[in-house]
Amino acid sequence: MSEIGYTNFTDVIISKRNGEELSEAVIRQFVEETNSNMISDYQIAAFLMAVTCRGMTDRETAALALAMADSGRKADLSEIPGIKVDKHSSGGVGDKCTLVSLPIVASLGVPVAKLSGRSLGFTGGTLDKLESITGFRTGLSRDSFVKQAQTIGMVVAGQTSDLAPADNRLYALRNLTGTIESIPLIASSIMSKKLASGCDKFVLNVTCGSGAFMKNMEDARKLADIMVQIGKQTNHEVYVIISSMNEPLGKAVGNSLEVVEAYETLSGKGSEAVLEISLEIAAAMLAMAGRGSLEDCLAMAQRTVLDGRALATFKRFVSAQGGRLDPRGRPILSEHVSTRRGVPAGKTGVIRSINTALVGKAAQILGAGRETKQDRIDPAAGIKVECRVGDSIEKGKPLAWMHTNRNDMIEPALEIMLEAFEIDSSAKPGSIKPLPLVLDRIGTITSE
Repeated sequence: MSEIGYTNFTDVIISKRNGEELSEAVIRQFVEETNSNMISDYQIAAFLMAVTCRGMTDRETAALALAMADSGRKADLSEIPGIKVDKHSSGGVGDKCTLVSLPIVASLGVPVAKLSGRSLGFTGGTLDKLESITGFRTGLSRDSFVKQAQTIGMVVAGQTSDLAPADNRLYALRNLTGTIESIPLIASSIMSKKLASGCDKFVLNVTCGSGAFMKNMEDARKLADIMVQIGKQTNHEVYVIISSMNEPLGKAVGNSLEVVEAYETLSGKGSEAVLEISLEIAAAMLAMAGRGSLEDCLAMAQRTVLDGRALATFKRFVSAQGGRLDPRGRPILSEHVSTRRGVPAGKTGVIRSINTALVGKAAQILGAGRETKQDRIDPAAGIKVECRVGDSIEKGKPLAWMHTNRNDMIEPALEIMLEAFEIDSSAKPGSIKPLPLVLDRIGTITSE
């Protein structure tokens, strides 16, 4: 295609269908016309399917990410001192690492100003978790957002519709057209939001397994590599941690339940799995901010949990955004449910595998997630998983507990949960090893 753009978008669809590389000018014009509604949904859908079938080069993907980032307002964090480092997860079941890793980083004097999203499908959203705390506000003015980052060192607010708005339209159409799993489209979508966030460097957690968009390591590494390359082409350092989502992260799946587990983890009494991934993320963010080597930053991060600094920062953060704490300093949550039902093991044996997507689906229909953006979430609903891969279980003992106010959905959720757990009755205790959490690390960190 010509470097001066195009006159007929049908020609662009045909070029991509034929596997041709599109110029930056063509991609930028496409994004501008998508944003101004000059291209119809059915033409965009055809283009998205052509990209899904024929792919994009790294250069095209970077051009698409940058053009979408430029399609709306960009956050201005220039008043916040130092290197601004953001983190992002590609999504998972029980992923509450933002609530643990960010207080660790902020407690060491590195300000964290994060724009987050809500849940869609079985993956949880950080805003939904935080809004399960009574009084917590995620809609902040720009001045309040910046001031809190300066004074508390940590702030989390909702993404506004004018942040990479072209991506919002493409994402909605991808959900409807079977193109959601295209790696170039996933990478450009994630990176467009990050490039518009106002931050300098990014730590990305790409999850891989049954409870993630990336089902295998080959695709997870492809996604990681492309996002690192987009960072290089846009002068942003990107470091990717690939972690397993072949079982829920921690025990809690659901908004209030996950806030409790995050609090317990920061208290040194929670999930070892959540702490391990959160420390990895925090160490990378600290190293990117120039606080030392990854090894030194990991040790610093661990100390903030042991000595209570990270938990104290979390409490200040919650209070600053209107969240209420009880006299012991714990968040006051929307926790009431009418029903708490166990998921009994069908036989005695060892847990061989957990279909994490099914656990997420069960939590969703119990009220913890949404199918569409218009759906309302019950902050108290969710699942507490009692067993992990490699654990022994006796017949009739609970594999998990379901929490819900939707009594009509208990039986459907129970069926899904029983299908999610594979129990090997012939396996000996200790014969099935726990799954590793950190699977790979992509990219390099330049301390400044």
